[in-house]
Amino acid sequence: MKIERVLGWVYYLGDDEARLDTDKCGKWMYFFIDKKFVAKMCEDAVKANIVSVSKHSDDEKGVACFYLNYDNIDTHKKIIMYFIENDLIRRKKNGSLYNISFKLDNQTRAGEYGNEFKSDITLSKFVNLNTGEWLL
Repeated sequence: MKIERVLGWVYYLGDDEARLDTDKCGKWMYFFIDKKFVAKMCEDAVKANIVSVSKHSDDEKGVACFYLNYDNIDTHKKIIMYFIENDLIRRKKNGSLYNISFKLDNQTRAGEYGNEFKSDITLSKFVNLNTGEWLL
């Protein structure tokens, strides 16, 4: 694994980073307020072969991205489990998980943010948001 700092981002690159397909690549995101914590999360996810690439903004707070191809169901399951085990998905007052979204890089390049961003891949496709039980 190698770590690179580029234009305000810190990248964690695994040996098989080339397997990401430009047209299929996207990310699960985590918004952070603790840079030291998120750096460990990004590094550990790549070292443990959960994902081959992760990155976070090089600031005390920002966003972390964990990359995979949208059609790689096994990797979706691995990163979602990693998120749940490390409390990277916020919970509502009733204890249910927020229905976070997977975002394609093509959507980012097209400038889809905020209300303009719509995802076909959400956490609720994989787990029951109330119980955390797997659906797939």
